[in-house]
Amino acid sequence: MGIGVSVFLLAVGGILAFAVSDRLSGVDLTMVGYILMGAGALGLVITMFLISQRSNTTHREVREHRHYEE
Repeated sequence: MGIGVSVFLLAVGGILAFAVSDRLSGVDLTMVGYILMGAGALGLVITMFLISQRSNTTHREVREHRHYEE
């Protein structure tokens, strides 16, 4: 899950949790909003962690030289 999807989930979850007052039978839209916001926040934290890990890696080039003497 990338940053864009996480922000999208946060936005949709916030809209459902705080702006929608309609009721569906058997579905609590406020709870669905909170769940989407939690998933978006968790995805954002995981994405940021993975990005920070990726930037801390070092790349090394190893060259092996063999000298043949006859």
